[in-house]
Amino acid sequence: MKVILVGFGVIGRGVINVIKRKREYLKKRYGMDLKVVAICDSSGAAIDENGLDLDLALEVKKKKGKIAEYPDKGVSLPATEVIETLDGDVLIEATPTNIENGEPAKTYIIQAFKSGKHVITANKGPLALYFQELMSYAKKYNKIFRYEASVGGAMPIINLARETLAGNEIIEIKGILNGTTNYILTKMERENLDFDTVLKEAQELGIAETDPYQDISGLDTAAKIVILANSIMDMNVTIKDVKIEGITRITPEALTMANKGGYTIKLIGEVKKNKLEVGPKLIPLDDPLNVKGSLNVAKLYTDLAKEVIVVGRGAGSIETSSAILSDIISIYLQMSKQ
Repeated sequence: MKVILVGFGVIGRGVINVIKRKREYLKKRYGMDLKVVAICDSSGAAIDENGLDLDLALEVKKKKGKIAEYPDKGVSLPATEVIETLDGDVLIEATPTNIENGEPAKTYIIQAFKSGKHVITANKGPLALYFQELMSYAKKYNKIFRYEASVGGAMPIINLARETLAGNEIIEIKGILNGTTNYILTKMERENLDFDTVLKEAQELGIAETDPYQDISGLDTAAKIVILANSIMDMNVTIKDVKIEGITRITPEALTMANKGGYTIKLIGEVKKNKLEVGPKLIPLDDPLNVKGSLNVAKLYTDLAKEVIVVGRGAGSIETSSAILSDIISIYLQMSKQ
């Protein structure tokens, strides 16, 4: 199985590390000979149709910051040209999320379908903005499109709903889908600290981005709600359809008052018929949605299995890459049947 990786940042390097760690397991368990034939970043690409040396690729990126500096195999080709011209089975798209227009990920994904490649992405932007359009391309070119890592990192919610809970109607999904805001609210609650103090600490620890707007405004959770609505509940919505409120107005006093009443405050994303909403909600202290730290949690309400709850780590390069690996295996198994 030949893989092309586009995006060699935190997630992209996590993918490579996971592939290195699991290569022998994949061969032994599934008979999968997984080769990364190209890695692309903003500098260009490293290409080897026989499979790149992944240790060398990581070393080049760490020391020189540019994959195009890969010895003998580094080139200055743009990712679109690599995707279009190079023989490969799967594109793993791991570029940074752009919730304004979904680019360049949208272009890469469509280019991959047109050139006969299956696609895996962890990128919320194009899915939240152009879900139906991307699915139509996958269908038109008869290619598999997987995106488990785009919602909840390592928390297996999409594949759980579509495969394990197949046959169930998913009536409602609600949960905590952003680890950064959960960390901030947990810290404020436990230590009676104000929002700005905890945000600064979270940024110093690398839990919050330098620009945390998408997380604290609720926009990141809204994008994930849209992906769940479209992919699991057969809706046709975009991020513009979500009512959004972030956590910047939450105070330690509000959390203390909530605790005295037997509640906590969490940033909850919710989707059901005629409702797409993200905002701070009172949650009973003994409710399964009251998870702490940077954990994610989702409660699915179904017609047959009733309530199903899944908890997992919503961020981290290795954790997110575990979801990407599950998509790689799924595509490989489907390819093997064809």
